[in-house]
Amino acid sequence: MKYLCLICAETVLEQMTEAAAEKHLEEYVEFTQAIKESGHYLGCNRLLPPSAAITLRVRNGKVTTTDGPFAETKEQLGGYYLIEARDLNEAIQVASRIPGAKHGCVEVRPVAEDEQTLKALGFADASR
Repeated sequence: MKYLCLICAETVLEQMTEAAAEKHLEEYVEFTQAIKESGHYLGCNRLLPPSAAITLRVRNGKVTTTDGPFAETKEQLGGYYLIEARDLNEAIQVASRIPGAKHGCVEVRPVAEDEQTLKALGFADASR
């Protein structure tokens, strides 16, 4: 089963000292290599800060955009890992090793792979 691990923290890479950012990135290099070797890795990336984001809405056919997200929280979505795990317990074990979990939180969310969802997304072979 696939799980999306959403990494949130109060401090993003751009707000760290150069030394702290370098150490933090090295922890991610080690973690990513480990889950690639274990077979859990499917994909990952870091997100730029919310100041680089645009939020859009479509209402009555009209598109409106605003700068950044509207979040009433100090924690910011900073990145993600898409992993493969046998079940939620294994996904939690993998996610607990994500370096950002030590400074913020990681939301572990199952990815919908039911036949109806896969069909709606255009996957002809629902067993993929």
